[in-house]
Amino acid sequence: MGDKSPKSVQKQATQKKTQVNTVNEKKQQAAAAKQTATKKK
Repeated sequence: MGDKSPKSVQKQATQKKTQVNTVNEKKQQAAAAKQTATKKK
């Protein structure tokens, strides 16, 4: 289970980064949508 080869460690780090980036992007999009909605009023 615990594969510690450099390739696998790199892959896991990349996947984690991608996941974090996706979450941050969604938050930014939500914030942008909120701002646009308030500006329209």
